[in-house]
Amino acid sequence: MDYQWKMKSGVIAMKYVKSISLFLIYPLLALGIGFYAGVKSSPFFYLDRLPQESPAPAEDSVEEPDVGDQGIQAAGPEPVLESGTQQAEAVPEPTDPSAEAEEVLFTPETLCVDTEYVLEETDILYHTVVETTWRLPDKYVGMNREQFLQAMEVYESFPPLSELERGFIGLEVLSFSRERVVVRMNYKFVQPSSSFYLAVYDNEVIVYLEDMQTVYIETDIRLDSLPNDVQQSIIDMMWIKDEEALYSFLENYSS
Repeated sequence: MDYQWKMKSGVIAMKYVKSISLFLIYPLLALGIGFYAGVKSSPFFYLDRLPQESPAPAEDSVEEPDVGDQGIQAAGPEPVLESGTQQAEAVPEPTDPSAEAEEVLFTPETLCVDTEYVLEETDILYHTVVETTWRLPDKYVGMNREQFLQAMEVYESFPPLSELERGFIGLEVLSFSRERVVVRMNYKFVQPSSSFYLAVYDNEVIVYLEDMQTVYIETDIRLDSLPNDVQQSIIDMMWIKDEEALYSFLENYSS
């Protein structure tokens, strides 16, 4: 009897506990589901209470003044930017005059047909100067300063015999511009000489003064047209005692 009673009592207790557990679990589960659904659905019903992200202002936009309670703002100056300058329509940036001047500065001047070609012929012995203005030679037209200076260096290094006969010893460029170029030609002008020397230049006979450096006459007598003994004498700088003997030689061998 005692054993049966205990079994019945245990079964009744387990049913009671089970009924209590079910009674508590279902309401708690329903409460949790309802709370979760309420949290998830609240943004849908309270959208106007959520914080709104303000859009980022455009880079080129200008903030409009707040009129507040004063109504529409009266007409006046255009809005002022942070830099303190008034907002205006986009205009092209002005050109920099210094940049244009720099371009002109580095543009090389060139000689033209209207450029004055001034020669100052200077006698270095007596310090006299004769200035003459000529038409610019065609070979110099279109040259800039650097090119012209190079041409003058070549001329000074290889002057024509006609200049050597006059006693040319050098030159220098005094000024250069599109309008006017000035060249100083330095001479040690030929002085009277009591004796002369015959020499050869480019297979032609030339006459030096007694200093054996200053060209006196440039002849058209070819060296190879002379007798062999005369050729050798001229190659060794043939001495002529005076002007009469010189012109006698030139008359005899000129073609």
